[in-house]
This record gives sequence, structure tokens and C-alpha cells, in this order.
Amino acid sequence: MIAASNITLSYGKRVLFKNVNIKFTPGNCYGLIGANGSGKSTFLKILAGELDADKGEISVGSRERIAVLRQDQFAFDEEIVFNTVIMGHKRLYEVMMLREEIYAKAEFTEEDGIRSAELESLFAEMNGYEAESEAAVLLSGLGISEDLRMKKMKELEAGDKVRVLLAQALFGNPDVLLLDEPTNNLDLKSIRWLEDFLSRFPNTVIVVSHDRHFLNQVCTHTADIDFGRIQIYVGNYDFWYRASQLNLKQKQNDNRRASEKADELKAFIQRFSANASKSKQATSRKKLLEKLTLEDMPVSSRRYPHVVFKPERACGDIILTIKGLTKEIDGVKVLNNFDLSVRKGDKIAFIADNSLARTTLFQILAGEMKPDGGSFRWGITITSAYFPQENSGFFEQEMTLVDWLGQYSPPAEGETFARGFLGRMLFSGEEALKKTCVLSGGERVRCMLSRMMLTGANVLILDEPTNHLDMESITALNDGLIAFPEVVLFASHDQEFVSTVANRIIEITSEGGAIDRTMDFEDDLDRRGYLAEAV
Repeated sequence: MIAASNITLSYGKRVLFKNVNIKFTPGNCYGLIGANGSGKSTFLKILAGELDADKGEISVGSRERIAVLRQDQFAFDEEIVFNTVIMGHKRLYEVMMLREEIYAKAEFTEEDGIRSAELESLFAEMNGYEAESEAAVLLSGLGISEDLRMKKMKELEAGDKVRVLLAQALFGNPDVLLLDEPTNNLDLKSIRWLEDFLSRFPNTVIVVSHDRHFLNQVCTHTADIDFGRIQIYVGNYDFWYRASQLNLKQKQNDNRRASEKADELKAFIQRFSANASKSKQATSRKKLLEKLTLEDMPVSSRRYPHVVFKPERACGDIILTIKGLTKEIDGVKVLNNFDLSVRKGDKIAFIADNSLARTTLFQILAGEMKPDGGSFRWGITITSAYFPQENSGFFEQEMTLVDWLGQYSPPAEGETFARGFLGRMLFSGEEALKKTCVLSGGERVRCMLSRMMLTGANVLILDEPTNHLDMESITALNDGLIAFPEVVLFASHDQEFVSTVANRIIEITSEGGAIDRTMDFEDDLDRRGYLAEAV
């Protein structure tokens, strides 16, 4: 169990938390959600004891151990992968090192014997004899092969380092587990394994994630950071969303009814206050009016951009035909005799173990790269808009957002149009005059989506568009693509996004060919064994 009492934290005039009181109990997994900048990661640091609040305290059960998913990939560079995992249980690792030190002595004294007996007792108490097998299971589940386990951490790729650090956090059955974006750099198989692990985890879990499907799968409760406080809902992310929207609508309806009643009473009082025969009724209504209150509606930190794609014309019968497309990158054929016919109304999700294959295909279709062989042909009615995964080239020139968007706006429109459009994409007021060189990753994505919306294209090509976006922006984009009436070709690691948008799945094989899956994404995952392994 871990609890926060009267936690308050401010940065200058900005209040992140004010007198937050909350308790997280064993056996539950809490999804900590909130808008970008609301303080999710900061609150995790306060719970972990890595950051002090201005006021209040954190209490943990007696002798309970907190484990945290570390974000510093270089902190364990000189350590062996296997040891790095076991270091997740600091006390156990200390006992292991002392134990090895004593047994390595050339001469074993009576004092050493007594000390070794004490250490063996401690070692057994902390399940030390199962430590190596537990570490192996964790590493295997997260996709770290045996040949990597005795290497130093500095020899691993960045993605593998993150997996080892996740194994470190999970190791040793901690009493409280704090995870900040644990699915980053994990493939679907590893995510399924982690979902299964957390569903069976008996203690307290608090997790921050932008992966809605993951939160829906693992969370028993949702802790919502908004209005400077944290409110717990029983249920997963989808339940929170429905409950919070219903609660907001109820408050708005109550206020509307109260406002209408107040107007009615005011009108009666104004009409009959001077009328002697109605004076008692007017006085009674004055008392009723005094009792009526409108509930304060604090301003939420959540903001949803207005993502709506409006095609200037509908697609004709011929959309796109690809025949024998071949492309080699660094000596490897990522596309090899790739064939595909896109039909009217298709919303195709492209999946591949090698993400470079998807990106290469999109770049060829967008005219940014030439194939080595084969051909593709767009229909004469088709206009396409492309969202690249790497967008830094669009922001190299230092200019204001108004000027940046003006490059893609209709010629007849001026600054007022650009400001209005940016406002709907959450760049209101002075934010519209931000320089492009200081934009965050999420802000760049919103700019690129604005550019796409202005094209009026009837085919949208999007390569990992949810990267860097917060939940609210992902939801807005998700809804915008569901509502789009024409053709979408896209790739995304967000399972909820793929499941709700796609009506067709194309798998790019390891040989570079195409397999057309006439099934939804959930069925395709089941076919490939991902869902079965998570049960």
C-alpha cells in the first residue's frame, strides 16, 4: 500500500497539485492519466521519493519495497545484463555480492562461516535461490535473447536497454511497482507478455501510458489528474472516459436547468414585485432564487484538437494499383515484388516486423523515393496527403506558426484564417506566434496534421501519426480518421487506433512481399498467436 497525504506542488504561479490525498491498495493496477504537462511523471517521482513536494507526505507499508522503471539508459552501462535485472532488488543484490565475496576467499575462517550462514538465511528469505531463473524468465518474456544476457549494458541497442530496465523493475515481486510508459520500444508480442504479467501481479501497480489498449487490458482503476487534483475511478480507461463524460454532461445539464429556473424566477419577481396581490409569491420566489446555485465548472487541463479531414472530391473507382514493387535498403530487400490493389473505402493498416518496409512503401507512394523495380499508379481522381514519421525537415526554417501554416493555406486567406485554424489545433493567442524551432514533438505532429487537413486530399497516408501525441490528441485523430469517408493508408503501433480505424490489414512479410488479411486487427493478432499467449 502507498498513500499520499496533502501533497502540494507548484512551479512558480503554476499549481500542479493542491492538497492531494489518495491511497493505492494492493491487488489493483492504477492507470495514471492526464493531459501533457498535468504532472503524471512528476507525481510518480514524488511517490518514488525522487522528488520532494512543497507540502505533504508519502507513506508506504512497513518493510514494503518500491520498484521504479528507470528512464536513464546509461546508469548501468558497466553492468552485466543479468546483474542489472537482479539489481532491481537492491538488498538481495547486496546479499548476493557479500555471499560471493565470502565464498571466494582462499581461507575460510570460523567468523566467515557464521557470517555466511546469516547471509544464506537472508538469501533464502528473499527467494534468492530463484533469482536467476526469475531474471531469465523476465528477459525471455521481454525479448532479450540468451546471447545478450552476459553482455555489458553499454553493448546493447537502446531498445534492448529499455527492456532490461523494465525487467529490472518487475524483478523480485516488489510491493509497489511504478511504471512510466512501459510499452515504449516493445513489440506487440512483448506488450502482450507484459499485459499478462501485470494481470497476475498480486501487489500495487501505478502506470503512466499513452497506449489506450494497454490501459484497458491491465488497469482495475483509473487515477485522473485534472483541475490540480487526482480522482480515482473504478475501471479501466474506457470506463473512465465514459464516466467522466457522463459526469461532465450531468453537471452541465444541472447548471443549465438551474440557470433556466433562475431566469424564470427573476422574470416573475420583476413582473409582480410591485403587485400587492402577488407580493407574497414574489417574496417566496426571491428566497428560492437565493438558494439556487450554479456549480463551479473549473477549467480542465484537457484540450482536444479539432481534427477533421474534408476531401474536396470523392475517390473514383480506381484508387491505387501496385505491381512488382521492389526496393533495396542497405543491401536488404525491404520490398520484393510487392503487389497491391487499393479499393474504394479502404482504410488499410500496414503491419511488418521491419518498420522500415512500411516507411519505404509510404515514401515511394508519396514520391519521396524511387523504387528499384515495379510500378504503381494512382487513379485520375486521386489527390494524396502524406504524414511522414520523420518531420524535422518541415521545421528547419525559423518562422512563426502563423507564417508556417500560411505556406499551406489557400492563397486568398490571410493571417486571420491561419490563426483560427491554429486555434482549433490548440495554438491559441500568443502560441500561434511560437517559433517553429522551439516546438515539442507533439506540437510538430499537430502542425503536420493541420497541413494535411488543408490539402483536401481524398487519400491520406500516415506513418506512425500517434507518436508524441497525448491521449486527447490521439483520440481526436482517431475519431477524425474513423469519420473520414475516403481512403486511408497508415501504420501505427497503437493497437486501439488500428483496431478502430482499419477495415483491412496488409502484412509486409520478412521477404518484402504482401499478405492481404481480410480480417480485423484483433483476429489477425489472434491468428499470429499474440492474443493466445496473453491469456
